[in-house]
Amino acid sequence: MSREIPPTECCVTIAGTGSYVPEKVLSNADLERMVDTSDEWITSRTGIKERRLAADGQATSDLATAAAKRAMEDAGVSAEELDLIIVATISPDAFFPATACYVQKNIGATNAMCFDISAACSGFLYAIQVARHFINTGNRRTALVIGAEKLSSMVDWEDRNTCVLFGDGAGAAVLRRDDSGDAGRKVISASLGSDGRMTDILHVPGGGSAMPITHDNADQKLNTIRMQGREVYKNAVNAMRRAAEDALQRGGLTAADVDMLIPHQANKRIIEAIGERMGIPAEKTFINLDKYGNTSAAAVAIALDEANKTGAIKDGDNVVLVAFGAGLTWASTLVKW
Repeated sequence: MSREIPPTECCVTIAGTGSYVPEKVLSNADLERMVDTSDEWITSRTGIKERRLAADGQATSDLATAAAKRAMEDAGVSAEELDLIIVATISPDAFFPATACYVQKNIGATNAMCFDISAACSGFLYAIQVARHFINTGNRRTALVIGAEKLSSMVDWEDRNTCVLFGDGAGAAVLRRDDSGDAGRKVISASLGSDGRMTDILHVPGGGSAMPITHDNADQKLNTIRMQGREVYKNAVNAMRRAAEDALQRGGLTAADVDMLIPHQANKRIIEAIGERMGIPAEKTFINLDKYGNTSAAAVAIALDEANKTGAIKDGDNVVLVAFGAGLTWASTLVKW
């Protein structure tokens, strides 16, 4: 049963964060034994040293559930209080039902409405904005937003250009309505966008209705990630910078007011370029991709939780979350921590 609240603009806060990464570590040294690559090549071009892989039988919903429980504990929220669950993922357990429904079952959130969204690496920030709208219209009070991926199930482990980039994991946040007006961790503004003209520079060509996997084409590995690296780099830097600056402008701030930038964890060169173009110093940029690689929709969510739990962000900080993903999609969120 949903809890109806009079529709009015309200304060939406991040009441808690959580994350989970699988135990199995795949290092660059491990990859050297699998494909023609080297630790030096991977590190110098991406900044990634290792990534995590889900165990056999561990699905995206399992990763999401673990992160969700930690976020709920951090927020002091019970499963019964949740009235909305959104999972952002491009590696769902199945085409249907929604991975969010599996999470609902796992945590016992019987009062929640559940669905997934697909916006690739921007998915977690898309989901935050969707949840924020539900809360602002008065239809929901407490939302669980999760970014979760098992990208190891979509990687061609013989393609040295892509298999070195991706990992598995999940991050989550609990969003709550706060009518006091003076709560911390308030979501201030957001900027989201898409450009479907560039769907082909980062995609999985097969496996869907347009190109079902058959016995005849299975050996072409059409259900694995394909990427045009240079095009992705160029568009990622420009799109994330614009999105971050737009969110700041909507919140009445500039890059000089940013205390912490938490960008999508895809490539260290991309992260450095964004900081340089915005004039945000490296010490105000949170990076953990060296440990986890690119976990798509989970990346910003995991980074936010680590920044929160390690004290990298503090009360009163202006925090900018920004991401870019296949679609093309991009998103940024400004939070007054």
